[in-house]
Amino acid sequence: MAPIPTPSVQPDDVPGAYAGLTAEAAERRARERGWTTVRALPPGTVITMEFLGGRINFEVDDGVVKRCWVG
Repeated sequence: MAPIPTPSVQPDDVPGAYAGLTAEAAERRARERGWTTVRALPPGTVITMEFLGGRINFEVDDGVVKRCWVG
């Protein structure tokens, strides 16, 4: 039988703190704080809703983070 995968560790971070940062600054900060996957999306992008530990998502409009959520 295959081993049960170990979920990614989610950094202890406050997603709301990224709002207002430029996309580049937000990505740099997220990687420094330990996020393994950083995803920048334009407003209204259709995405699947599966949860992925260690991933942070940014909604970016005109190069600025408007909204942020984990998973």
